Amino acid sequence: MTKLHVKKGDEVVVIAGADRGKRGKVISVDTRDQRVIVEGVHMIKKHMRKNQEQPQGAIIEREGTVHISNVMEAGKFDGRATKRGKPAA
Repeated sequence: MTKLHVKKGDEVVVIAGADRGKRGKVISVDTRDQRVIVEGVHMIKKHMRKNQEQPQGAIIEREGTVHISNVMEAGKFDGRATKRGKPAA
């Protein structure tokens, strides 16, 4: 098991990819695949089969995973912007 720079509950900013600039809280961390699930980031649609609760079936939107290298702790991100003399995003 490797030590990663973020853990569950941390506030992070996405620094690369389609969701660049979005902030959110880490919901879970997968150390084996080095991926994290961030609240409100990389939303995917999951098609649910008909069942007792949903007789028509449903399309549910939930968070997908983001690679750990594409996120940075919000504190470090804000500190970096201050150091460069630009306002934080």
